[in-house]
Amino acid sequence: MTKGGWVYMMTERYRGTIYTGVTAYLPERISQHRAGKGGAFTFKYGLRRFVYCENFDRIEDAIAREKAIKKWRRAWKIELIETMNPDWNDLYDKLIEL
Repeated sequence: MTKGGWVYMMTERYRGTIYTGVTAYLPERISQHRAGKGGAFTFKYGLRRFVYCENFDRIEDAIAREKAIKKWRRAWKIELIETMNPDWNDLYDKLIEL
């Protein structure tokens, strides 16, 4: 059986550097980023603010979406984030609701 997955975005501030990632376990992955253990890029730029996510029934679909988003222009990523989170608030505390 295939597990579902998440596409998520991290930043350090409002309209700052954007990192797009994929995971099967969103709360754990966001916690890793916030602890500075999520990966070299997010650590280097201090990307600890969780600002966007999408859920998929299949991890393969989440991976395909992540790859597509990573090819997007920055303006498109900003627009996508702002459809869900116009103020770029840190959604970490809302992870339990997801």
